[in-house]
Amino acid sequence: MSQVLVVADVTDGAVAKPTLELLTLARRIGDLVAVVLGEGAEAAAARLGEYGATRVLSVTDPALAEYLVAPKAEALAQLVAAEQPAAVLIGSGAEGKEVAARLAVKLGSGLITDAVDVAADGSTTQAVFAGAYSVHAAVTRGVPVITVKPNAVTPEPAPAEPAVEPVSVTISDAARGARIVAVEPRAASGRPGLTEAAV
Repeated sequence: MSQVLVVADVTDGAVAKPTLELLTLARRIGDLVAVVLGEGAEAAAARLGEYGATRVLSVTDPALAEYLVAPKAEALAQLVAAEQPAAVLIGSGAEGKEVAARLAVKLGSGLITDAVDVAADGSTTQAVFAGAYSVHAAVTRGVPVITVKPNAVTPEPAPAEPAVEPVSVTISDAARGARIVAVEPRAASGRPGLTEAAV
C-alpha cells in the first residue's frame, strides 16, 4: 500500500482536532506518515498513533519557528522527494493553505483546497456556494496536495504504534526572507476557533 503524508498541527505536544480528521481521511489512500514541523513530535506521537499514524517524521530545524511559511514548504518538498507519497494532506487554515500552495508550486503538482471529502483514489469533494453545490476534483499531475476543511469528518481511531524519526532538511537563504520578530499569544476565550467551530 502507498503512503500518505499528513502535516500535523501540533502545539506544545497537543494535536489539534483537524489533524485527527486528516488522519481519518488519509487512511483511505494509504499508510499514514505524520509530519511534525517544529517541536513536539515525541509528545504527540502516541496521539497520532491512536488515529493510525505508523510513522512520525520530526523536522525541528530552527528556521521553521523563526521564519514565515516558506521554510515549511521547502521542508515538505524535501520530504515528498524522499518519501514519494501518494498524496499530501494539510489542514485548511490560513497557514496550511499557503504552505500547500507553495509546496504544490515547488513540486509542479496540482493543488486542491478546502476539500470536505477524500476518496481512496485521491479524488476529492468540495462544498461551494455555502454548500449549495458539490465539486468533485482530482489532481492529474504530480503528487496531489490537498487541504481539508475542519469538521469535514468525524475522527475515527485506528490504533498504531508509530516510530518517531528525526529528519534533517536544508533550508535555503531564499526561504528565510520574512523573519518572525515577536509572538503575542491570544488570550484563551474557552470557545473553539472559528475555523474549527461546528456549523
